[in-house]
Amino acid sequence: MKLTTRIFGEVEIDDSKIISFPNGIIGFPDLKKFTLMFDEEKGSDTIKWLQSIDEPTFAMPVMDPLIVCPDYKPEVEASITEEIGDLQNDDLLVLVTVTVPHDLKQMTVNLMGPFIINVKEKKAAQTIIDNDDYPVKFPIYDILQKNKEANS
Repeated sequence: MKLTTRIFGEVEIDDSKIISFPNGIIGFPDLKKFTLMFDEEKGSDTIKWLQSIDEPTFAMPVMDPLIVCPDYKPEVEASITEEIGDLQNDDLLVLVTVTVPHDLKQMTVNLMGPFIINVKEKKAAQTIIDNDDYPVKFPIYDILQKNKEANS
């Protein structure tokens, strides 16, 4: 399927790469089909984009929360995981949204509203974590800089 996106231009999306969100995502209940995209040159271990199939101009930056919060282990209600199939650890992908303001030093991730993805079933849900340790705006700029220096 061809898709004209805001960030990546015209791209070909293989049906096997489509992730279904049965209940949509928070704030966008009508957007139910997405794919994960990333800049090939930067690799997949950086910021990815959760690209809407339903609305090609809509994409949000996401990342693996363990990169910036290694002890991130949100408790997710069973009703959420039941919607997306039988989850085994190997099939589980957790992503959080990234907010990138003009001042990059103010970059944050939302640890309170993760995306829980069943990679095997290609089904996903977004949930709200009721835990004060996981804020909506968790600053990540300094952490990313330290990670970059450690890997240099």
